[in-house]
Amino acid sequence: MGQNKPPRVWVSNATPKAGEVLRVRAQIEHAMESGLRSDAEGRPRPRNIVTRFEARLDEALLFVWEPGISVAQNPYIEFTFVARTGGELRLQWQDDAGQRLEASRTIALA
Repeated sequence: MGQNKPPRVWVSNATPKAGEVLRVRAQIEHAMESGLRSDAEGRPRPRNIVTRFEARLDEALLFVWEPGISVAQNPYIEFTFVARTGGELRLQWQDDAGQRLEASRTIALA
């Protein structure tokens, strides 16, 4: 994964009122190699795609995405949730190689 570059994360409002719908956008750098292509010598390139994305607010699971090989490189995800409580919004990506990438943002109810 793009270990040299942190994930890009945007939250529509870090200090929402209770009941407000928040929109989250996130993107990471990842080649998303499907395993269906060959290198210059004709050898198959090993598959390595993001296999799981999770979003949690503290320990509460908000969203899970398990993408397939049809997702383009540098996957972008967007989702919404209702802010019922504040806490630490934690985003985590995992790929076929077992690498994990995490990002977090604090959500504080106004």
